[in-house]
Amino acid sequence: MSLLKALFAGYVILFSLNGLNTRPVKVPGVVVDYIPAAAKTYIGSPSICILPDGSYLASHDHFGTGSSEHTRAVTSVFRSNDKGKHWEKISEIQGQFWSNLFVHDDAVFIMGTWKHHGNFIIRRSDNGGHTWSEPADSISGLLLSGEYHTAPMPVVIHRGRIWRAVENAKSNTTEWGRRYGAMVISAPLAADLLVAGNWTHSNFLPHDSTFLEGNFRGWLEGNVVVDPEGNLLNILRVATREKGRDMAAIVNVSDDGKTVAFDPAKGFIDFIGGARKFTIRFDETSRRYWTICNMAGEEYSDLDAGSVRNTLVIKSSKDLINWTVHEILLHHPDVKKHGFQYIDWQFEGKDIIYVSRTAYDDNSGGANNYHDANYMTFHRIKNFRKLERKTIDKAY
Repeated sequence: MSLLKALFAGYVILFSLNGLNTRPVKVPGVVVDYIPAAAKTYIGSPSICILPDGSYLASHDHFGTGSSEHTRAVTSVFRSNDKGKHWEKISEIQGQFWSNLFVHDDAVFIMGTWKHHGNFIIRRSDNGGHTWSEPADSISGLLLSGEYHTAPMPVVIHRGRIWRAVENAKSNTTEWGRRYGAMVISAPLAADLLVAGNWTHSNFLPHDSTFLEGNFRGWLEGNVVVDPEGNLLNILRVATREKGRDMAAIVNVSDDGKTVAFDPAKGFIDFIGGARKFTIRFDETSRRYWTICNMAGEEYSDLDAGSVRNTLVIKSSKDLINWTVHEILLHHPDVKKHGFQYIDWQFEGKDIIYVSRTAYDDNSGGANNYHDANYMTFHRIKNFRKLERKTIDKAY
């Protein structure tokens, strides 16, 4: 049996050659891409940026047993010329994984690894994402050789440099979480970003089994953020053995980007969404930090918080420590096969636009599970600053 796929205005309609099934499935948002679970290839690492001409570029990688993530990963790139209403696939990158898109000096870049736990690389496109440079060596985009981990994490401009977090993934173990060491890299704004020698990288902080009274499983997917006093921080997702516990870790970064340090007595904070990937950005207009993340209700307190991804919220903070949850953006009552996760987003005037790795219903039995997403979806939050006056939970 073969399947034909049609995408229109957020609906997915599948037609079976052994019988017509036209029952529409309404997927939240606008569907950018869809892969049925039967392919054993799943949608990961959604990223989005706004090009200088106002069009949108979005990307996602492919993971799962049906993919090439462990040999030479694949990332698909899509473009929208009508503010996200419709999307067209414009390129496919061989050898790109766990990556974020960003614009710098009127060019678009994609930064991540070349496979699951592979070299850390960067590519450049001068034609809006249609073709990309090849990171063949240290002068063409191969920044760090070895085993690295990351996600679509933001870049930050500060004191004439561009900054990004990454994790060294080569430790004394291959165990998830324990293998990851927190670090940052940076380069001068005027430098050629494809040249490894232009980048400074810090030391890395390895897993420490004594943290959190022995409950610390690992940290990963760090955000470089500038705090209200102008200090550089790396705020990371935290995995812990405590059921239902959501936390983040705040690592201090030296001004020259060569040293990162962590105080376990002060560096861990309770943070809704901290057990899953989150992205933090600062809004100059509201003078607040914003993030879109997952929230686990009390009914899931007996589960690993990292596995609860069926509720998506937006929250903000003045100081990066105390956060207010403003609104539930997306929710599905089922936690096992539904997820809105790994959100990447951008400010656009009064709005926020974002893309989601979405596990949801379709006419083929739905997603494999909450983690193995079958969709990438696009969404818009209109007049997001008005949400400052709303609170759905206490500050964290």
